Amino acid sequence: MDDAFTLIRRAADLLSEDGAAAGGGAAAGGGLTVAEVYTELDLCEWELALYLLVELADVCPASVAFWELLAEAARQMVLEDSRRWCEWRAWEARYGTVRAALTMRRVGEGRRRTAFAGDGQLRPLWDVGLRTADGLQILDTARIWVEGAPRLGPGESADVRLAPLRPELWRHLRPGDVIAMHEGRPVEGTATVLEVRAPRG
Repeated sequence: MDDAFTLIRRAADLLSEDGAAAGGGAAAGGGLTVAEVYTELDLCEWELALYLLVELADVCPASVAFWELLAEAARQMVLEDSRRWCEWRAWEARYGTVRAALTMRRVGEGRRRTAFAGDGQLRPLWDVGLRTADGLQILDTARIWVEGAPRLGPGESADVRLAPLRPELWRHLRPGDVIAMHEGRPVEGTATVLEVRAPRG
């Protein structure tokens, strides 16, 4: 198996190729480019190079292979938060991205009384508007990754990323659609869809 340095360099090569294929270079806000990643690698700043690639990939959508390379590099460097994030993004590249603005019910309005970890561990059920022939709700499980916060509690709101167990049941969603989060009854939170992006592969 390649070492972390080689994996990060291969990921940078992939992102550079993807950017060129899309008709431009991979560049993020502030003028950050893949060339700077190569510079950091030459200086043996592996961790910084990984973080820069993650930032660049938010601007130049990256492939499953890219994210898997970074996830393995992060694992080798014992960067657990980065490893889990890169694995999450690999899942999104493979199955698609669903982002939404989630508002949790206040204490007493739902069953939840404590905050949950925002790093993809919670797997509640979701009502995405589908019904059986008899009119019953079709619920699907989806993990939640909270953007910009380590936890989300009752009465709080945040933008989230959702990883459905059955992504095909979510393909009909469009920005502005409202979906409901369940951890039993009643509804635990409601979310307005912000973005639905097709798989990248």
